[in-house]
Amino acid sequence: MIVITGAAGFIASNLITKLNIENFKDIVLVDNFSNQFKNKNFENKTYSQKVERDVFFDWLDENHKFIQFIFHLGARTDTTEFDKNIFDKLNLNFSKQMWESCVKYGLPLVYASSAATYGMGEFGYEDSHEIVNSLKPLNPYGDSKNDFDKWALAQEKKPYFWAGLKFFNVYGPNEYHKARMASVVFHSFNKISESGEMKLFRSHNEKYKDGEQLRDFVYVKDVTEVLYFFLHNRNKPGIYNLGTGKARTFLDLTKAVFKSMNVKENISFIDTPEDIREKYQYYTQAEMQKLFDIGYKKSFTDLEEGVKDYVTNYLVKNKYN
Repeated sequence: MIVITGAAGFIASNLITKLNIENFKDIVLVDNFSNQFKNKNFENKTYSQKVERDVFFDWLDENHKFIQFIFHLGARTDTTEFDKNIFDKLNLNFSKQMWESCVKYGLPLVYASSAATYGMGEFGYEDSHEIVNSLKPLNPYGDSKNDFDKWALAQEKKPYFWAGLKFFNVYGPNEYHKARMASVVFHSFNKISESGEMKLFRSHNEKYKDGEQLRDFVYVKDVTEVLYFFLHNRNKPGIYNLGTGKARTFLDLTKAVFKSMNVKENISFIDTPEDIREKYQYYTQAEMQKLFDIGYKKSFTDLEEGVKDYVTNYLVKNKYN
């Protein structure tokens, strides 16, 4: 039995698909299932049961003997939310209780951290435990993820295996419900479909030309490959980056969307809103050597290839993975 929290969400629902492909069917979905639109993410997938998030730990007390692994991917991910209490409840305290339950019952745990913990990148993007206490996230969401990383590293009692994965800019199918928090690929596709053009933020940093701000864009199918790897490779607990290790520009990404849609490029620039301009990141790139050092050998999908697959096989068809 494999438990997946946040099961109706973006990354978790893609993980269910990956596990089904690998013939894992005894999967327990944990989430708040009140959003019917979001629930479409796991329709037509094979699983054994659904458990509401609010009663999960009572369920766990009764069923822990049957559990093989826990993927804790549920979180509040809205970077524009500034109510710290929400993040304390859903991202920090729920995760602490999950950790303590895994210690108590001897269960392996993989949980979702975030590249948002790196803030402006003042300390680089290396997934070293030594820099975690120094990091300065830019919003309460990033704070909540880093606060849990710090707490986890400080614990004397740890699950016999655990890994925290710092997801970078993940894009791909099953993000229809994410609204403004969806990927730039998703928003570009919709804007181009509506108007035939795409507007990107102008650079306000003399080191970067307009549209040449850089991000580590990682395809969600690659993310699920790494998650699946940790299901079978439990020898090195710790915090790991999960990106591609190759930063690409927003221009690269947008041009790939136009090409995948067979639409002539029409890209213009608008000022970055003043309320986010001072904290706008111009560069992120995951240092991936730590993951490769423990035996991960699969390559990551090129941006153009990932965008093409996402656009032509999912967005154009309004299809789920």
